[in-house]
Amino acid sequence: MSADYQVIDDVAVITLNNPPVNGLGLATRTAAVEGLDRAAQDPAVKAIVITGAGKAFSGGADIREFNSPKALTEPTLHTLIRTVENSAKPVVAAIHTVCMGGGLELALGANYRVALPGAQIALPEVKLGLLPGAGGTQRLPRVLGLETALDMIVTGTPVLSDKLAGTLLFDELLPAGSDLVAGAIAFARRVAGVRPLPKVRDRQVGHPDAAGFLAAARARVKVAAGPFPAPVECVETVAASVEKPFEEGLKFERERFIHLTQTTESKALRHAFFAERAASKVPDVPADTPVRAIRSAAVVGAGTMGGGIAMNFANAGIPVTILETKQEALDKGLATIRMNYENTVRKGKLAADKAGQRVDLIRGTLDYADIAQADIVIEAVFEDMDVKASVFRQLDAAMKPGAILASNTSTLDLNRIAAFTARPQDVIGLHFFSPANVMKLLEIVRGAATGKDVLATALALAKKIRKTGVVAGVCDGFIGNRMVEQYIRQAGFLLDEGALPQQVDAAIEAFGFAMGPFRMGDLAGNDVGWYIRKRRAVESPDLKYSKTADLLCEQGRFGQKTGAGWYDYQAGDRTPRPSPWVDDMIVRHSQDLGIERRAISDEEIVERLVYALVNEGARILEEGIALRASDVDMVYLSGYGFPLFRGGPMFYADTVGLPTVLAAVEKYARGYHGEAWTPAPLLVRLAGEGKSFNG
Repeated sequence: MSADYQVIDDVAVITLNNPPVNGLGLATRTAAVEGLDRAAQDPAVKAIVITGAGKAFSGGADIREFNSPKALTEPTLHTLIRTVENSAKPVVAAIHTVCMGGGLELALGANYRVALPGAQIALPEVKLGLLPGAGGTQRLPRVLGLETALDMIVTGTPVLSDKLAGTLLFDELLPAGSDLVAGAIAFARRVAGVRPLPKVRDRQVGHPDAAGFLAAARARVKVAAGPFPAPVECVETVAASVEKPFEEGLKFERERFIHLTQTTESKALRHAFFAERAASKVPDVPADTPVRAIRSAAVVGAGTMGGGIAMNFANAGIPVTILETKQEALDKGLATIRMNYENTVRKGKLAADKAGQRVDLIRGTLDYADIAQADIVIEAVFEDMDVKASVFRQLDAAMKPGAILASNTSTLDLNRIAAFTARPQDVIGLHFFSPANVMKLLEIVRGAATGKDVLATALALAKKIRKTGVVAGVCDGFIGNRMVEQYIRQAGFLLDEGALPQQVDAAIEAFGFAMGPFRMGDLAGNDVGWYIRKRRAVESPDLKYSKTADLLCEQGRFGQKTGAGWYDYQAGDRTPRPSPWVDDMIVRHSQDLGIERRAISDEEIVERLVYALVNEGARILEEGIALRASDVDMVYLSGYGFPLFRGGPMFYADTVGLPTVLAAVEKYARGYHGEAWTPAPLLVRLAGEGKSFNG
């Protein structure tokens, strides 16, 4: 049983009991319907109260049953709601804490609703590329009005029950701290004899100019929705609550819900939803693995990255000390942090007193002794192995036993870094992405000797500081940067063959990327890639690149920070403007190579950039650097601007079809620098077997 039944005098109380949020899974639905039947047949019962145990009324559908036969097994959610709505005895929904999705739709099927203040009320299905499919689009406008209901359904944003007091959604809002069940029982007794029983479905949606409002909403939402069809469908189904009889509106809602479940965009959003949850699960690290307490932190390096990392800890209420070698660098770093918080306050995103509290949690030092007692220290110094070696030897000598020693390296061998210490089990990679206080991705690099408790602690810490933690193995570039290397190589080869930076960027941005490779280079600093290419020239001399990026850097064109990169920039303006000098340099370089430049289609640009990611991603999976294909997708969705509506590179490849991807890879392997296109064995095998990466 995942719903409890008891009778208190003349009121039956059905308590949904399916932790953590009382998801409406099959067992819960079955037990609730059985409870309603028992109450209906008991002559002593005059009214029924439905509530939720623990910390929710109900969060909606049970995500553990998504895409499984149980979701469609009777009694379905529709059957449960119909049973509630058709009850001959009044049903009161007693709402607290969380009432979302199917949970709110269930409450809307009741005759009455009482609630505590502070409950989060929402229909968030649009965030999964869907719409409320159990009557929410038809019932919510009947109690909240057309405008409020449409806004809630189109955005999926939770609204506190206090804000909805006085609407027809709640018949009574109890005082804070009240005994909800006792209050609901008292209310149920007061209405037990009222007939006819009120039903939300019998109400009309009132609006002085529904047609005009809906016309404006359609236009506004269509623009805001971009490539996602669900918000537009939400408007149409809500419109049905005005334009159609209730049953016809329900039927229309169901048709559009089923349609959306089959769209690639919804499948991509649902994939991302589950991928984020899967990323925190490591097969050989059980959920009950002990974790180390992180009550204080330290960061080595007060640069842009170090300061951003420190802000993450302060934002989570964890005191953090920044270590620098020179007072000037430390002062500059701390000033930048203060300025970042001041800007956030100025934009209205953070209260001034909260910003002050966070700044107070960050202090600076020039002495390793001042960070010795920190529970975790993160090195964020220059990406050079000799520099890292010096830092980790000093950390090994200074830090207390049991402290976690983390490196923010983006490409270097974590096992070598760990070997600079006498405690490699305490060493882990925590690769933040710039700006570190904004970007969601945190690559958690597991070294050969990293302790399971250290890995479990890092995963828990990622959640604490509101990052999406993805575990990676040790290799050059880990998951994200190893793959982006191939993406950037192809971008350069496209320049050699006939494209220009603005065409490449425009093509991949039209595909949905937040930023093309050349705009990204200008933002990050082209000198960063130049340094890596110089290292690769020594370590991997067979790895070839277009020379255009080196020619660019030799002129000091490092990007926005120097006012010139692949594009030209004006002082105080980050707008990229095509550079005649760059275009001429690229054309001359093609001539020097003896290459006759050709017209390159946007389709080819997108294929070469995206399939380069996919092919390398397949190698990473086969080598075990990533645990699962969805982890690769999460890295790219949360750290590299891959379009969410396409689900990540590996999911996108699945939607295109791996045989199609493989055929393109093999075609490009016969072209310019075809050695970069050797098909990954996993891609070849899965394509041959008719399987997918995320199967």
